[in-house]
This record gives sequence, C-alpha cells and structure tokens, in this order.
Amino acid sequence: MSGNSGVPLVRGEASLQRATFLELFLDLVFVFALTRISARVIADFTDGQRGVLAGLGQALLLFLALWAVWSLTVWSTSWLDPEAPIVQTVIVLTMIGAMTMAVAVPDAFGARAALFAITYVSLQIGRVVYFHVAGHGRPDPRQTLRVLLWFGVSAPLWIIGGLVDDGTVRGPLWTVAVLVDYVGLYLGWPTPRIGAQRIGGRMIAAEHLAERYQQFLLIAIGEAIFVLGLAFSGSGFHADQTGGYVLALATTVLLWRIYFHVAGRVQDAAVNHSRNAPRLATEMAFAHLIMIAGIVLTGVGFELFITEPRGHLPAAWLIAILGGPVLFLAGRSALEYQVFARVSRSRLAGLLALGLLVPVTIRLEPLTAGAAAAVVLAAVAVGDARRSRRRLAETPRPPF
Repeated sequence: MSGNSGVPLVRGEASLQRATFLELFLDLVFVFALTRISARVIADFTDGQRGVLAGLGQALLLFLALWAVWSLTVWSTSWLDPEAPIVQTVIVLTMIGAMTMAVAVPDAFGARAALFAITYVSLQIGRVVYFHVAGHGRPDPRQTLRVLLWFGVSAPLWIIGGLVDDGTVRGPLWTVAVLVDYVGLYLGWPTPRIGAQRIGGRMIAAEHLAERYQQFLLIAIGEAIFVLGLAFSGSGFHADQTGGYVLALATTVLLWRIYFHVAGRVQDAAVNHSRNAPRLATEMAFAHLIMIAGIVLTGVGFELFITEPRGHLPAAWLIAILGGPVLFLAGRSALEYQVFARVSRSRLAGLLALGLLVPVTIRLEPLTAGAAAAVVLAAVAVGDARRSRRRLAETPRPPF
C-alpha cells in the first residue's frame, strides 16, 4: 500500500520501531498542555472561583480531549510508517492543533471555548479526511467511514458547547461528546454493515506503541517535576518548604520506580503474546490515561504541600494529595493485569491503605498528609523489590 508519492504508507516488518524525532517534537506540545491543565487545577484548589469539583470536572474533560488527540496519533504512527510524507504532514498538523488547544485550556470553559472545541473537531476530522484524500482511500477506506460517522455524532456537541454562552449547558454537551468519542475509540467505532475495527488491528508495531506509552508517562512525571520545582523556587526556602520539596522529589522517583517495575517494561511483549492484540493495546491506553491523570493530580498535591506545608488541611486538598496516588496505583494495577493477568497484593494493599488514610490525614497538616502518601508508595516499591528477588523473570501472559 502506498500514498500518491509511491512511498509505502503502512509499516513494513523492517520499519523503525523507535519513535521518530518528529514524534518526540510533538510530545513537547503535550508537555505544555499538561502544565496548563495543572495550572487550572491548582487554581481551583487555591482561589475557589470555580469550585474544586466543578473545576476538576472541567479539567478532566479538557484532558480527555487532549489525550484522545495524542492517543489516536500514536496508534496511527504505530500502524502507518511515520517516515511517510503523508504521516509526517499529519503529525505536524496535529502539533499545530494540539498547541492551539493547549493555549486555550486556561479559559477553555469561558472566552476560549469555541477555539478549543472547533480546533479539536477540525483536527480529529481533518486528519481522517486528509489521510483518505492524500492516500487515495488507502490504507482502509472502511476505517475512514467508521471514524467519520462517530465524529459526526460528537462534533455538533463539541461545537454547540463551544459556541453557547451558558456555561451550565457547555459542560453536559461536552461530557456527552467525550463519552461518544471514547466509546467509539474503545469499541473500534462499530458501524452498521461494516462492523468495528480498532486502528491497525494486529498490524500495530507493538514495540513502538509501548515506547510511546512509556514516553508519555515520563512526560507526565516531568510535568510533576516542573510543578514542584516552580512551587519551591517561588517559596521562601524555609525548612518546612524544603522538606516538602524533598518529599515531592522522592515521590516522583517512587512513581517512576513503580511504573517501570516489570510490567511497565514488557508491554510490547504482552501485545505480541496476546490473542487479541488490538483490544490489549486499547486497554493499555486507558490504563495509561488513568496513571497519567493520577500523576498530574499528584503534582498538584506537590504544589499544595510545598507552598502551604503547615496549618489547616482543607479536606478538598486530599483529592490531590491522596487521590493522585490512588489513581496512579489503580491504573498501574490495571496495566499489571493486562500484562500478567494478575495484580500484585502490594498494589491492592497500597490502594486500601490510601483509602484508610483519608479519615486520619484530614486531621493532619498538608506536609504530613503528603508524607503519608509517600510512605504507602514506598511500601509498594519495597514489595515489588522483594517479589523480584523471590521470582525468576516472568513471561507476559495477557488475559486475552
């Protein structure tokens, strides 16, 4: 299969499995996008103008839209040759569109709502149309039809939500639109008469896909480091704030260690061993979505206990300080199940411990609550290390 330039469009068996420099360049846009999401959430916890829960809901919708753009790009470049001019053009267009969405994030539920929504719809539909036209209907015209039909359902909801003046209407419209987009993505855009098909199917380059997931998770950890560094550099460098800074750095190391322990490193082998590789690759995307959301929220917690380490702990702050690690461990547990068809007891115990800490830490200071969460993560990492010493290297055994 080829585009009109004669350059192969679908990956060959000998194609490069590593991410290209252009793909890494695209990731820089999402680094900025995550900082804008974090800034919104931090403002919701500190200035209270939107309200914490309303602000979190809005930030989640914006984050899901950005993740949909990134994940569809990754699946496309894991199926199609990222060195093909058609694919490279799409990556550049994606970079421009994602950057536009990112700069709109701070006021995406206000004056920049139309910009965010119209850019998202134009990007998602435009890429599909461009692939179809530039590739002369290849590599799969039926997939083009599937995706366009599903985006045709969600696009009016995005655009109307962006254009209405009533913010109370925008939230429900965009919520339904996100649900339509993610249900279609998860199920492979089922369409009457032609059925469903996830992007690429078994032709996805497993090593490339796994590496891209790993890279985006590292981006999220890098964004958390940016948040904690910015918070500490703007502080008074007092002893308590220094302690919060050191604690936050240690927590990021624990997040990295827990993620890359075995399952985080052998995702490509799991996809290759799977009886249903398209489904496994899709579910891995959702596991990473949860983990990355947890890391971003954990980074918000860093900001809170570095800048205000002592004094009264607002109950809402526990959503970030404890809720971030909960989301991360939940997503990491899902990934472990996807790779090995089991979940380590240390991760389940960690989730239970974080839940039990809620009624205890509400009476503590912010820095102490952050320390309690870090202790739980450290216990999970120690459990991983002990299990590794007792067991030989495991072969991935995905459940499907």
